[in-house]
Amino acid sequence: RFAAIGAQLGARMLGYSLVETAPGCRATPFHNHRYNEEMFLILEGHGSVRIGSERYPVRAGDVVACPAGGPETAHQIENTSDKPLRYLAISTTKEPDVVDYPDSGKFLVTGRVSADDGARTERFRFMGRPETSLGYWDGED
Repeated sequence: RFAAIGAQLGARMLGYSLVETAPGCRATPFHNHRYNEEMFLILEGHGSVRIGSERYPVRAGDVVACPAGGPETAHQIENTSDKPLRYLAISTTKEPDVVDYPDSGKFLVTGRVSADDGARTERFRFMGRPETSLGYWDGED
């Protein structure tokens, strides 16, 4: 379960989410952000956090910092217990952002772009793999 609460709190430069992960589950794939930093405050339960090639136990009261970077900063929280794991996720909200998924070789590009009328913004999201990239002149005259 995932609840984005930043907007309700009036946040403008940080994202806030409450996350509840069932026993034996993970809320996200193993990933790293190239431009945004994340922090997790474990509220209830225990599990493990994978950061780069290491795993560390986490429990209520622990704080985990995940700076922006490459695969060495990739992270994932897993509930290794038989009870729900609850945590607060806080992140910067720089746009655009590029998210890498080292285990699957995917990447995600996200951001907001201004619509033609300039009065509104639209969300941009693209997920792919480097080997499916188009050439610069693909489809051009």
